[in-house]
Amino acid sequence: MELKINNASVEVTAPQDEPLLWVLRDELGLTGTKFGCGIGICGSCTVHVDGVATRSCITPISSVVDKAITTIEGLSTTDENGEEVLHPVQQAFIDEQVPQCSWCMSGQMMTASAFLQQNPSPSEEEIVDAMSNNYCRCGCYVRIKAAVARVAKAEVSA
Repeated sequence: MELKINNASVEVTAPQDEPLLWVLRDELGLTGTKFGCGIGICGSCTVHVDGVATRSCITPISSVVDKAITTIEGLSTTDENGEEVLHPVQQAFIDEQVPQCSWCMSGQMMTASAFLQQNPSPSEEEIVDAMSNNYCRCGCYVRIKAAVARVAKAEVSA
């Protein structure tokens, strides 16, 4: 079965009902997407499917054929010199020193980037609401909110 992941077509051999998370991690080696709860609650496995934040642990690969999948590894870009350019959300998470253990961070960033794509100028309440379904055991919620707000503010200023 062919999937489009991070702007590349890849052939996968997993069964059609295999969760996307395991195909990404085990078959393709894209380990930035993390396993947390396995039932779509915590958000650590969040990726984009056609730009929508999606829990990969409960998404069978058969449901994402012919759709664009983006993982945390595909969120950054490469400039004309071949240098990696972090997505604004990735940079904001660094600037705000958000991560502690970092287990949830790829899912947090994927949720934030999809949210900001849909709502580039959110209120504080909208940020809290959008991020409320991603859990952080370390309790970094204040810094997560600050990072998302930093990107939103930069978008408004640009």
